Amino acid sequence: MKLIIAVVQDYDADRLLRAVTAAGFRATRIASVGGFLRMGNATILMCLPDEDVRACLDIVARSCRSRVEVAADSASPEFVDWFPAGIHEVTVGGAVAFTINVDRCERILPPVASSRREHEG
Repeated sequence: MKLIIAVVQDYDADRLLRAVTAAGFRATRIASVGGFLRMGNATILMCLPDEDVRACLDIVARSCRSRVEVAADSASPEFVDWFPAGIHEVTVGGAVAFTINVDRCERILPPVASSRREHEG
């Protein structure tokens, strides 16, 4: 078993989740923040058999695109000479994926009550 931890931009997270679930993989999304621009990210956790890792990483690569955004860097006035008025283009997007060996992965579901009386008393 492998655990894939994919850190992607919020912009790409929904597309990625739709694609991995359509392929039959289960995924959990956790909101996160980071990177140079402190933009919103999503950390996607997926546990799957070793033989499915390549297919899953291919889905991540197809779903998470890079793009250029214009950013204002008001926190760094010392760079104004390099980037006029603190405005510059930054390539964002793509993904960072970690693949980790997992000894065991369990999906734990609560038991289903067989009747309403079990919940009442």
